[in-house]
Amino acid sequence: MDIREYNAAWLDAWSKKDTTRLLTFYSPDAVYKDNQTAAGITGHAALKAYLDGLFAATPPMRYDPDEVWAIDGGFCGRWICTIDLPDGSKRKLRGFDLVLLDGDQITLNEVYTHNLP
Repeated sequence: MDIREYNAAWLDAWSKKDTTRLLTFYSPDAVYKDNQTAAGITGHAALKAYLDGLFAATPPMRYDPDEVWAIDGGFCGRWICTIDLPDGSKRKLRGFDLVLLDGDQITLNEVYTHNLP
């Protein structure tokens, strides 16, 4: 598997807020963690519920891949997210994902972000 292509396709699904497509990247028992779910959520049903709520509550966001590094069992990826705010302004985040894989299925996804000036 080409992790750059995989990462780009996965981030595209995030940008499009395509929950159905996103779940195809995750194993049925995947663990997902971000700032809002630090204890983690497990499985497709919980991840779907979380993503549907998140996507309904957030403005348009575009995730652009920055760098990807292969690690044992997966990859780490850095990205830039551009958020289109309701007032017409934009906000940017830099994010970093730790992704562990079983074949082409994500078993663990930990997300870390910070605001960019």
